[in-house]
Amino acid sequence: MATTDWQSDLRARGYRLTPQRQLVLEAVDRLEHSTPDDILAEVRRTAGGVNISTVYRTLELLEELGLVSHAHLGHGAPTYHLADRHHHMHLVCRDCTEVIEADLSVAEPFTAALRERFGFETDMRHFAIFGQCAGCGSRTSEHGAAGGAVSGPAHGPSRAVKPGAKQS
Repeated sequence: MATTDWQSDLRARGYRLTPQRQLVLEAVDRLEHSTPDDILAEVRRTAGGVNISTVYRTLELLEELGLVSHAHLGHGAPTYHLADRHHHMHLVCRDCTEVIEADLSVAEPFTAALRERFGFETDMRHFAIFGQCAGCGSRTSEHGAAGGAVSGPAHGPSRAVKPGAKQS
């Protein structure tokens, strides 16, 4: 679990750490890359009276305050993670749904080109690239299908995670 002092963070912004906010923050911290429904299920393990609208309102406020961040990793609801983790983009395998966290430095040449050519500043924290992971690519190659393996990121650290799975 993160060592973040959420009570101080919220108080500095003029808010209290209510029991619901604490439960949602703890669930996001435990689950990482989890949907509001996943967060609700985790919160309900200790507080059965919390409903989905409370989770959505809390996530919205916590994101406005910079404590959580979301990304769209496919169809359906966004996934949330704590914002104090390193910033990263998401590489999503269309076959097995594995999510690889890639350091933003991997995208720096691309974001620099967007800035230079269009004057556009990117927010890569909400960015997901869809494709095929190395494992699925090698399985495709083994079975003689077209495509071939896709190698992992060439620069910077990355971590592979399943959506909603706990990371180390």
